[in-house]
Amino acid sequence: MAEIASAVVTAVLMLLMLRAAATLVDPRSAVAARTVPWAAVVLVGLAVTGLVVQAAWSGAMATLDDDPARTGWWRPFTAVFLQNGGAAGTTWNLVTLALVAAAAGLWWGDVLAVVLFAAGALLPGLVDGVVGTLLRALPGSSGADAVTTSAADPRNFAGSSGATYFLAATLAAAVVLHRAAPVRERLVAGFVPVLGAVAFVAVDDAHGLVTAEGFVVGLAVTAIVAVWPPTRRAAANRGRAPRRTRARRRQGGGAGLTAGRW
Repeated sequence: MAEIASAVVTAVLMLLMLRAAATLVDPRSAVAARTVPWAAVVLVGLAVTGLVVQAAWSGAMATLDDDPARTGWWRPFTAVFLQNGGAAGTTWNLVTLALVAAAAGLWWGDVLAVVLFAAGALLPGLVDGVVGTLLRALPGSSGADAVTTSAADPRNFAGSSGATYFLAATLAAAVVLHRAAPVRERLVAGFVPVLGAVAFVAVDDAHGLVTAEGFVVGLAVTAIVAVWPPTRRAAANRGRAPRRTRARRRQGGGAGLTAGRW
């Protein structure tokens, strides 16, 4: 029963973040402009390569996963391109990775999208360690046990879903801070970290924790893009649709926001 509840909550969480992504970017504009989603191509390509490696090498999981009982500086990065959720989990991970990475590439730019995905692979482990240490210092706190248990859960040793949820949460954060976004969409996006926290506390699902962490990082990145001239110019350029697409939007087509308007 707990596994079903976890699956439902995390699925709803991803759907909310995909809704946020659809608020920011209009995939029809990308198709019309024949834009190649390089971030999605690279990340999904690496994930598929990971599946091939797993199929061809029986020692792939032991060597490349992120089991905290094993050492290896590479593990947090290689583990996200392995899958341990069976056929259904692998399919879900690949599809959501493709959708989220494509949207993030359109919004943040392909390079920053890949960097944020890498941050989603590395930062949660570092943050969890710091948070666990701080919570252990509090008398009577059981929060450290929850964080430690999550890190030691074999389900979290491999899989791209954690980094994907982290990346998707940055898009939800961008919606919250975007003044041109409809109020309803900003409220829905703002509910993402709340549901993430509920998922972590109520059903012990680490996807909720990395979602909340990704949301915080997304707020920071959005603020930097809004005030730092080089990134602001780059964001404005990404938000500028091709001439034919702009004409379509004036006629009522297209739903994406302009990346440079905060």
